[in-house]
Amino acid sequence: MTTIDYYMTLNSPWTYLGSALFAEIAARHGATVRIKPTKYGEVFPKTGGLPLPKRSPERRAYRMMELKRWRDYRKVPITLEPKHFPSDETIGTRLVIAAALQGKDACRLAQELGRSLWELEGNLGDEAVVAEAAKRAGLDAAAIRRAGPSDEELDRIHNQNTAEALERGVFGAPSYVLPTGEFFWGQDRLEFLDRALAKG
Repeated sequence: MTTIDYYMTLNSPWTYLGSALFAEIAARHGATVRIKPTKYGEVFPKTGGLPLPKRSPERRAYRMMELKRWRDYRKVPITLEPKHFPSDETIGTRLVIAAALQGKDACRLAQELGRSLWELEGNLGDEAVVAEAAKRAGLDAAAIRRAGPSDEELDRIHNQNTAEALERGVFGAPSYVLPTGEFFWGQDRLEFLDRALAKG
């Protein structure tokens, strides 16, 4: 069984745009997904990237064109400029990591958290918004957090994911990394991931 390490962030529209297709591809190939929320605010400066506000007007304009293209192509009705972007994703990220540790469907949870931000224009810094996303994913946010671990341990894992991503050459979200070290950056590379999994 193939394992895919999934380096992502809830604030990325590209992560959300590819989330449903990625889940379908992984399931079809019987792959195990290890979701690894990552701090791209730390990854970017170490790998030559720039946060959105610091990019040139030309790059920001092209990003909007690409979001419109992929929104239509993937048939995912994202809002191009949601009210709460970027959100403080701390609550949601901690919940995703805790859910993964407990063997729950953390990828589905992350997808619903992405929907909250990118379709429903919710604030991921709002516990009620996060709880409702968990409910849509068939999970109980409060129960997951009660089962632990602590915020400090969850944050440690978040930092560990970030360091690991940098060690493996990851520089953007989402990135899907195979055991061989081959990785695919961006939801627009999912078809290549599909082909690689088919080859075994």
